[in-house]
Amino acid sequence: MPASDTPLALIGYPAPAARALRDLGLIALSVPTDDTRAVLDACRTLHFTGALVHDSQQVHLLDAVTPDTAARRVGRVDAVSFAGTLSGTFALTDALSDTLEDSGYATRGASALLIGLDAHDLALALPLARLGFTDIGVAAEGLPEAERAIRDLPAGLRAYPLSRRDPSCRTYAERADLIVLTAGPLPGGLVQPYHTLIDLTGRADASSSGAGRVDLSRLPLRRLARQLAHATGQRFHPDELEPVLPALSS
Repeated sequence: MPASDTPLALIGYPAPAARALRDLGLIALSVPTDDTRAVLDACRTLHFTGALVHDSQQVHLLDAVTPDTAARRVGRVDAVSFAGTLSGTFALTDALSDTLEDSGYATRGASALLIGLDAHDLALALPLARLGFTDIGVAAEGLPEAERAIRDLPAGLRAYPLSRRDPSCRTYAERADLIVLTAGPLPGGLVQPYHTLIDLTGRADASSSGAGRVDLSRLPLRRLARQLAHATGQRFHPDELEPVLPALSS
């Protein structure tokens, strides 16, 4: 990958992150976080190519850029492009789709149940609907949030809004193939041996269920690859990013 001579802004990252990215041929600079709009304007004036946004700053960036569909739905921005308008994205959503596709899981013709707390965290998994599922259940803390979330699903897909506290959630789970937990605790007894689980919280204990799991160990690498593609226009293979990931994960 050729070196870039236009700087990349790091919003909320410590100095080691900038040094690590320079090993990729990127000129990366940590920038202040006290006045986001002024910082972004200054970066454009100085011809920065884009920005990576630390988890601690992602909510603050939403109103300072033009968010794409993923960022708007989730309510966070993790990468910004300065090409044209200030365009923000939330790369984790598409990285999750990449991860599921690369796992070899047979999505076409399967059914899925997304379980979260509200429409924002459920939006993390909504792009999975593009992978060929026949129907999807969407369970939130309350039914109105689930109904809000399914408005963003593709037309023609059978979608069922559910309350995670209602028996109907368990009934739907009995015929689901894939269960995706985006936030909150996993309802007890819901996961069965015939299920496959994606746990975005990293806290679900389903070991006694006998269910399979999708390996998410490379999800951060795929996310970083998509962030850099959005912010710099350069494409990196996830394997190239493994040495720099620790410095960006602190």
